[in-house]
Formats: sequence, structure tokens, C-alpha cells
Amino acid sequence: MEILIHYFETIPSSHRSIILVGGITFFWLLEGAVPLFSFKYNKWKHAWPNLFFTATTVIINFVLAFLLLKTADWVQANDFGLINWLPEMPLWLYVLLGVLFLDFFGAYLAHLVEHKVKPLWMVHLVHHSDHKVDTTTANRHHPIESVIRFIFTLIGVFLVGTPIAIVMLYQSMSLVFTQLTHANIKMPKKLDKVLSYVIVSPDMHKVHHHNVLPYTDSNYGNIFSIWDRLLGTYMELDREKIVYGVDTFPDEKKNSDLLELLKQPFQGYRKPTNLKEIK
Repeated sequence: MEILIHYFETIPSSHRSIILVGGITFFWLLEGAVPLFSFKYNKWKHAWPNLFFTATTVIINFVLAFLLLKTADWVQANDFGLINWLPEMPLWLYVLLGVLFLDFFGAYLAHLVEHKVKPLWMVHLVHHSDHKVDTTTANRHHPIESVIRFIFTLIGVFLVGTPIAIVMLYQSMSLVFTQLTHANIKMPKKLDKVLSYVIVSPDMHKVHHHNVLPYTDSNYGNIFSIWDRLLGTYMELDREKIVYGVDTFPDEKKNSDLLELLKQPFQGYRKPTNLKEIK
């Protein structure tokens, strides 16, 4: 565990790039071998706006990274934060709790707030308006959302009290998990179900991308499924019934156009038209 912590404490930017590019490449190829849905689409054309938003996310996080470093150094130097106030524990448990609580603030809570606050929902809509969810959808976030997510992560680092090594470990895990859960791969249902008791499995997250409520407002987690299960936001839906997109923004052509997506947060909120569960 000490070796792992030391590695992430000083992880080079090039290694983080390998995790990003390697993950997209791996799941891209896996989608071709065991697809969940047989999309009839030009995969490269579909990927273009998603990869653009991936690049903007990387740039924003790189520019603001010094804030994470300064905050992580401060909480460590001042023994501040939730995991530092707990009784002494083994290193593996300290790391696990750090990642677990960062996952709550940086992913679950941020995601929940984006769905409940109307202006933030319009920003987050860019992510949900993809009609062909695959691994490139993972980082399809409007630049404004990238800033919002960063702020929640920064707050998490401060409140949880995580040193930079745990922050880098969390971000690396978050990157891989979001690529996995969005990938258009067909995992055996029983395996997916078992995994969903601990982590966010592909089928579990794809329920969140169903185009109507209440499913859209469920399964907010990114790495661990515990937060959805504890806080009552966990839902299930047979994978064959999932329809991607958002019912109030059904124009797939506009939702595939980069300029339209950049303008999407400013188009005004529309009340959902279908609140009924699928039987």
C-alpha cells in the first residue's frame, strides 16, 4: 500500500494521460467485440463532440490542479478533515475511506445537485443528450460542468482531509470507472448485478441515462454504489428497456452538433413531459 501511495503522490502527467487514452482505447475496442446495443452510427463522427468535451475537461482540470494540491497539502499539514479526525487505522482503511468519501462529494453529491438545481441541470444536460451512449460519452461534459465538478471535488478534499496521493488515486479510479460504466459493452447480467452491490456497474449507470423520469434521477454514483443504496436513489430497469437521451430534448441531430451543445445550457429549462415509470 505504501508503494501505491508513493506512486500516486508523484504520478507524472504522462501516466495520467495514458490512463485516459488507454481507457478510451480499451473500451472502444471492447465495445466492438461485445456490444450491448448494435448502434447504426459512424462511431468517429459520434465521438467528435464527446472527445472535444473530454479535451476541455482535461484542460480545465489541469489549469485548476494547483488548487487541489494546495488544499491537499494544507489539510495534511494541519491534520484537518474527516478521515484525520477518526481514530488511528491501518493505511489501507485510511485510503479506502478517503476514496469513498471523495466519491460522495466529487461524484454523487455533485451529480445529485446538478439534477435538482434547474440551471445546473441545463448544463449537465449536455451529458444526458447523447443518444448513443458509449465510452466516449464518459467525459461529455460542458466546460461549465467541468468547473462545477472541480469545485465539488475541491470541497471534498477540504472536508474529507485527503492528502494529494489519495486525491490522485481517486481521480484515476474515477476516470476508469466512468469509461467502464458508459461503455457500450454487454456484461453478463448476473455478474453485473453482483458487482452493483459494491461498485457502480455498467447496467446500473445506464439506467441513469434512460430518457424519462424517474430513472434519469437515479443511480448518481460513479465508483461506489453504496451512496445510491443508502440514500434511496438506487433504481433498476431491464437493460432492454433503456432508451438513451432526454425526452424534453429529443432532436438527435442538434444533440450531436458541437455548437448546439455549447449553447444548450442557455436554451431555457423545459418541464419533463413523462413522469411515469415503465412497467
